[in-house]
Amino acid sequence: MLNVKPGWKNWQLLTEKGRQIWAFKPGSNNINEHLQNADSITDEDIAQFAEDFQFDKSGNPNSGDKVFRNQAAEAKFQQFTGQIPQSKNPDEQKVIDALIKGMNYYACLQCEDGHWPGDYGGPLFLLPGLLIAAYISDTPFPKAHREMMKLYLFNHQNKDGGWGMHIEGESTMFGTVMQYVSLRLLGVDKDDQRLTKARTWIKTNGGATGIPSWGKFYLAVLNLYDWQGFNSLFPEMWLFPKWLPVHPWRYWCHTRMVYLPMAYCYAQRIKAPENELILSLREEIYSEDFASIDWPKQRNAVCEKDCYTTPSPVLKWMNFFTNNYEKFRCAWLRKKATDYILKYLNAEDEQTSYINIGPVNQAINSICIWHAYGKDSTQFKKHAARWYDYLWVAEDGMKMNGYNGSQLWDTAFASRAMLESGLGKLFPETVAKSYRFIELAQIKAEHPTHAEFFRHPMIGSWPFSTPENGWPVADCTAEGLSAALAIHHSGLVEPAIDEQRIKQAVDVILSYQNTDGGWATYELTRASKWLEKLNPSEVFADIMIDYSWTECTAACVISLLEIQDTYPDYKSGEIRKAISAGINFILEQQKPDGSWYGGWAVCFTYATWFGVEAISKAKGKGYYDDAVLMTSINKACAFLVDNQKADGGWGETFESCSKLVYTEAATSQVINTAWALLTLMAADFGDKKIMEAGIKVLLNRQTDTGDWPQENISGVFNYNCMITYANYRNIFPIWALSRYCNRYIKDKKINAV
Repeated sequence: MLNVKPGWKNWQLLTEKGRQIWAFKPGSNNINEHLQNADSITDEDIAQFAEDFQFDKSGNPNSGDKVFRNQAAEAKFQQFTGQIPQSKNPDEQKVIDALIKGMNYYACLQCEDGHWPGDYGGPLFLLPGLLIAAYISDTPFPKAHREMMKLYLFNHQNKDGGWGMHIEGESTMFGTVMQYVSLRLLGVDKDDQRLTKARTWIKTNGGATGIPSWGKFYLAVLNLYDWQGFNSLFPEMWLFPKWLPVHPWRYWCHTRMVYLPMAYCYAQRIKAPENELILSLREEIYSEDFASIDWPKQRNAVCEKDCYTTPSPVLKWMNFFTNNYEKFRCAWLRKKATDYILKYLNAEDEQTSYINIGPVNQAINSICIWHAYGKDSTQFKKHAARWYDYLWVAEDGMKMNGYNGSQLWDTAFASRAMLESGLGKLFPETVAKSYRFIELAQIKAEHPTHAEFFRHPMIGSWPFSTPENGWPVADCTAEGLSAALAIHHSGLVEPAIDEQRIKQAVDVILSYQNTDGGWATYELTRASKWLEKLNPSEVFADIMIDYSWTECTAACVISLLEIQDTYPDYKSGEIRKAISAGINFILEQQKPDGSWYGGWAVCFTYATWFGVEAISKAKGKGYYDDAVLMTSINKACAFLVDNQKADGGWGETFESCSKLVYTEAATSQVINTAWALLTLMAADFGDKKIMEAGIKVLLNRQTDTGDWPQENISGVFNYNCMITYANYRNIFPIWALSRYCNRYIKDKKINAV
């Protein structure tokens, strides 16, 4: 049933209060001692890795998270021994049995601290940044980690020799150069046949001068690109008066926190010293002699395979001004700007316990802190310790996650999925543990410097991952609140999140609502969309401001609707107004075909579920014209029915996200199918046969253990980069089956377990 390979057993996931660390042959479960054996790897271990972490991406580039899952199942899996409710209808019984089997399996993956770990990889430009930080600071990863990283990078090489920006993507200059350089930093010889093939791809497509700006930055830090070929990051911009519409405090926080350390590196012109490897790489990745390259002419040179956005005339004009400013920049003003940036970087580190908001700024912040304080400084050592929070081991090797995990997000969803029907009460320990983590993860204190450094107030909020990460998110707060309420209503726990903390969460959600009626991600929208004309990234769209999204808005509306039911007297007027404005925003986002575009997962089935879920819960309660709501719901259902595949399921590819049109997958996907089913059931869609056909897809795909297969990649950010949510393949089929039991299996004994 389970195949736990010998090489996999050398790695163990250590967890503590949501923190996730992969340790090589750990001597103990102490998360602070995870590196004690990592340099003691033998030749036999390396040979075993090469055998056990072979991965063929041609069939499916998505790993199944088998290292963690098979170890967890081997240690804890056992058949459900409770009393399974019985239905007289054999088809209904199949659904009941599948749901219990699915929850039973998923429960065995839960950590003792209550969260569900999982693979959150996918983007291929993340690990190179971390390896560059390790290289320039002379802080190499242990040999065991380096060997696993090599395997991962080679496992995701495309047949043409290149790499994409993410694991399902076609080869790009950004992806290929970054992985190539990473492998050389990891010690792979340039004459390795796979690198020879990659080098051919790079030079055939014009060489590394065509790498997009983020790649130019990383290469400049490595002394593989001249800073003269990089458009000025104008560090003095951070000294602008806050009221100016172009002040960086108005940027989306991920953009702000990436370009902040980039500006420090640019101001200091940080670059690795020349050595044999650097000199060799200069020959390997360019089509012309490095010394003869006209660097200023390369500032806007981008390989056509990488172009997702094009620079606006406004950006070109700004670059002309700032690039010329560099010729006569004021030394004391530059120092003042750099000092301020470093102060801001220190605040970000302290506010996040050195985890930082994400993997890109973790790597670049590390470089800045190393440069400012030195390798032996306390600050840098704290950074380096946190590198491991981002690393994940699966059957395709060791990757860098897109965050320090999706702990709270997945746990909140899983709790709600299990409790949608009474059958979730058959797993009281699982629900109780998830509640303990949700309670732990709620943010209970404010950072002393939050106002000084443009942070949104956060007491009562929930983050995406862990409380240590310390970046609250609007829809994570909504999902955390909804999950807490669902668990309270179940009666399975003694509430630890009291009324005051519930109300604090409500207050935070209300504070996040934008003037357009919608909700964005981490903060209020702080500028108009015209600021997008200054987007300096050629590979991402809509990164300059924090936009209102259908999914974020729906999550917040749903949680406020639930609060109205549970605490009807708390800020009732304000909440009703917020709900009505949120519903109006959602309706405005609906497309003529009845769908909604999903900005955070693949894609139209995802956002359509959120949209209909919110609208259907608001229907009949006086928040909006019910006739308008019904028209919207009916259009959404028609869209889903029109796109149901012949086998009864639904399936989208990541191109739905990047091309902004529904792009059908070759086969049904269990996650898309679950989202579509949840939508139709929320809408009380009249044709039960449509649902039955989708349910059969979920039943047929379920494995003997109760798991579901890992299929296409399901997450996305900024339209063009995909990311893995390994737990979605369990959470949403469980949720759909649970809702089906609740809606269509009318036996009161079954639904009141």
